[in-house]
Amino acid sequence: MKNIDPADTSQLPQLPESLWRATAELPSFSSLKGTIKVDVAVVGGGIAGITSAYLLSKQGLKVALLEAGLLLDGTTGHTTAKITAQHGVIYDKLLQHLGKEAAKQYFDANDEALKWIQSTVASLGIECGLKTEDAYLYADNDADFQLLQKEWKAYQGIGLPGQWVEKLPLQGLSELGAIKLPGQARFHPLQYLKGLLNEAIRLGLDVYENTVITEKVEESKQDGRLKLHSAAGGTVSCSWAVSASHFPFTDGGGLFFSRLHPQRSYVLAVEPEKPFPGGMYLSAGQTVRSLRAAELDGRPVVLVGGENHKTGEGVPMIQHYEALEQFADSLLGAKNIPYRWSAQDLTTLDDVPYIGPITGKHPNMLIATGFNKWGMTSGTLSALVVNDLVKTGQSKHLELFKPSRFNADPSIKMFVKENLRVAGQLISGKLESPMRPADSLELGEGAVVKVAGKRAGGYRDPQGKLYLVDTTCTHMGCECQWNSGDLSWDCPCHGSRFGYDGAVLEGPAQKPLKGLVLESKES
Repeated sequence: MKNIDPADTSQLPQLPESLWRATAELPSFSSLKGTIKVDVAVVGGGIAGITSAYLLSKQGLKVALLEAGLLLDGTTGHTTAKITAQHGVIYDKLLQHLGKEAAKQYFDANDEALKWIQSTVASLGIECGLKTEDAYLYADNDADFQLLQKEWKAYQGIGLPGQWVEKLPLQGLSELGAIKLPGQARFHPLQYLKGLLNEAIRLGLDVYENTVITEKVEESKQDGRLKLHSAAGGTVSCSWAVSASHFPFTDGGGLFFSRLHPQRSYVLAVEPEKPFPGGMYLSAGQTVRSLRAAELDGRPVVLVGGENHKTGEGVPMIQHYEALEQFADSLLGAKNIPYRWSAQDLTTLDDVPYIGPITGKHPNMLIATGFNKWGMTSGTLSALVVNDLVKTGQSKHLELFKPSRFNADPSIKMFVKENLRVAGQLISGKLESPMRPADSLELGEGAVVKVAGKRAGGYRDPQGKLYLVDTTCTHMGCECQWNSGDLSWDCPCHGSRFGYDGAVLEGPAQKPLKGLVLESKES
């Protein structure tokens, strides 16, 4: 599909860019060279990694933070940044599958993370636009209303501090009802994390960007210390390793590629024609719609999100942005849309994040992943758990979140479903036989094409340069699909993403797509 031209469809920006990334000046750091020795190596420069590095440095430990690309350029830099324990329709599921005690603990743990963020912003004096907001989970059709009623019964059964309301402050969303959760919050996530990062550096944190840590981990039989390796030849000797890298940088025998499924979602920053009354809103059903206020150069904007789908699947990706634009315009009126962006989130088999030792055999290798679109509280909670485990070897939340758990219901059903889906994608991708020649691509267009009689991926940039790659994912061999909204090659099996030039954007893949050359006789 030809990529979006702003002249074609009203106000969508031509290229994706996060409001947060565009409005935060972040420091830069060199890559790792040689060998370093630390107490804790934290891999991943998002909210889980930076918060962990801050807490561990505050303990007086020597910590290194290692990021494969640039800090806060992954999911954390592309979030909607709601800080809330209201995670969609989840408490009814938790109550049914895990029981009342676990469901209440899930709420308490995320509420603890919310309060920790609030107190940390106050104690460090971080200027990040933190504002208290009420959160609303609403239904606007009969099917979603039934889900919402079940969720409300779960709130009551667990004893959560929610309220049932018939009307929303934001007119036009729902006439059926909503669950209100008071006292939640929103902020500018990168300004907040920049404040944490600066304080951690003051406490002695070392930071390395553009440092890819490979899956190879060596463990000393003498003292149990770990040795991590960077793709460029650097090494890190550490007593503890923390994978906060979205997808674990090493598997450790946990088979996480089969226990995590990736989803993409989309966000627009809209300057509304109608006043926005405040509050944070999320729809209860399959067609996700999310709204919250933000500020841009002193002007109010509304972040309109949703359109979730499995990575590498669904309609041409630009259409998800267009659907959100239509929704925003009908609800609020859209004077201008200065930013659009997307994010990728991982979900576990039972919707509860994996936080803790990667397996029982490796107690000093910790992971934090599977935040299911709720990284602000889940990432912060991860850091609190990691800090407790490193400090005392224990955490009150470990039993609920430990990665080695396997709750038979619903995990077995989801495990089978997801891995059948992956098998289907692997087979269907190999059977696809593209007929389109690579030289037929227009300016700004990407597509699956034929090169030397085989499937390939092509993109011609606005200046006319043609990029050709082998679309076979370097993780486990599935065929990537073109993402016209974000100009990337996305793997529908395990969520690896690559730039149009083949560079790795998101794991679990660690190697780029192979570049191809168009022979003159094909052009």
